Amino acid sequence: MLFDSHAHLNDARFDEDREALIQKLQEEHVDLVLNPGADIETSISSVDLANKYDFIYAAVGVHPHDVKDLDDTAIDTLRKLATENEKVVAIGEIGLDYYYDNSPREVQKEWFKKQIELANELKLPIIIHDRDAHQDTFEIIKNTKSPEIGCVLHCYSGNVELAKEYVKMGCYISIPGTVTFKNNKKTREVAKEIPLEYLLIETDSPYMAPEPHRGKRNDPSLVAFVADKIAQEKGISYEKVCEATKENAKRLFNIK
Repeated sequence: MLFDSHAHLNDARFDEDREALIQKLQEEHVDLVLNPGADIETSISSVDLANKYDFIYAAVGVHPHDVKDLDDTAIDTLRKLATENEKVVAIGEIGLDYYYDNSPREVQKEWFKKQIELANELKLPIIIHDRDAHQDTFEIIKNTKSPEIGCVLHCYSGNVELAKEYVKMGCYISIPGTVTFKNNKKTREVAKEIPLEYLLIETDSPYMAPEPHRGKRNDPSLVAFVADKIAQEKGISYEKVCEATKENAKRLFNIK
């Protein structure tokens, strides 16, 4: 009954046991997984992975860390991947990262806008990476995104006030394993205050494993800990959170 809306199963940390891990996921009640790209290479491998497994879907896009290396052929490549593969259900992950600044900020903004425009053209939702760039991310989405096409703030790290502004724009807020960390009151407040119909859950595996697995390799089966923490914060059943977040993600990504 779980939908992990953001996992990187094509990451090298899964090379030794990827197939065995994926085969076990549905036994662990993970019904669906969305695997986004982070550059051209991982976008291609995300599509390959999705085409191999019925319950895995793909997104294609270039993370802000890697946009410094792009030229205009990148948009054509992403367009081709998205239009020629029905398992591609979003453009992502795309956005801004001012924590590492691996690409110049103006270049990040340029390619964020270009990839949003591609999503608008293809009528696909976007998966947004925002680290320490909350205001610029919000302004670009507000001014560039087609309002009738969906978006999700992946691994949301902003405050509840900003989350409410995104919800007004029709965006979803995705809660990661960090919601289980004892010192992360901000994300728990978001999980509590944002209406359930606008929440998704994710692992961002192999990164950010939830308690009690913090510091270890994360995987989609551990998204159950995220759902459980949201249920605790909202005072509702675990089953209700699982079902609602699954249906939200299916609606956003147009998965029947």
